[in-house]
Amino acid sequence: MRHAILADIHANIEAFVAVLDDIAEKGDIEEIWCLGDVVGYGPDPHRCIEILRQSNHVCIAGNHDMAAIGRVETTYFNAMAANAIQWTSGQLTPNDVRYLENLPETIQKGDFTLVHGSPMEPLWEYVISTGIAIRNFTYFKTNYCLVGHSHVPAAFMKDRETGCKNVQLTPGIGLALGDSKMIINPGGVGQPRDGDPRASYAIYDDEIQMIHLYRVPYDIETTQKKIMESGLPVMLASRLEQGR
Repeated sequence: MRHAILADIHANIEAFVAVLDDIAEKGDIEEIWCLGDVVGYGPDPHRCIEILRQSNHVCIAGNHDMAAIGRVETTYFNAMAANAIQWTSGQLTPNDVRYLENLPETIQKGDFTLVHGSPMEPLWEYVISTGIAIRNFTYFKTNYCLVGHSHVPAAFMKDRETGCKNVQLTPGIGLALGDSKMIINPGGVGQPRDGDPRASYAIYDDEIQMIHLYRVPYDIETTQKKIMESGLPVMLASRLEQGR
């Protein structure tokens, strides 16, 4: 079976639909694994929740998801993010709120643990270095952990000699899963931050034990126009074309 791995949709419906179309084109996907932050920053929180709910999926809570329903204080966010959270809260329907309220912080799917931030701090910690990854290996029992939050594709492998090492995760090169523990981030769908503005996601094939990363172009200008028209911070529009 194959599973699509998504993170950080961030209410960007153009990016999300482009990714879903790409998934459909590749075909034979059993289930979507969503790693949180369905909402926040972007102009279409309701539509993104609505379309996600129409798919066969599992989803975990992200910090923006929880802030949008009042489970997390916006004092933990910078001013731009807090502004977007306040706006997002006003766009959610009662059904949207109930959906977000029921999202767990952690899910186990086979040999994978799914979290938004890190297994040690599911909502907040960014796994962006080998030092952070090392201390997190003891916080999940499965061989592999899938994370989001940083919006940057990355993979870290437990290593006997160094404790942890970076592993290449790039389009066109499959990531083979072995016996070593790994923490893997598929990058961001709705707001990539690795300098590539294309939406990022991954597919896991359990028959060959491989993860492949994919980048998908989408209509950035339409998303930017919606952000500007909604009154959200201007930088949330400009950063999309920079992938930052």
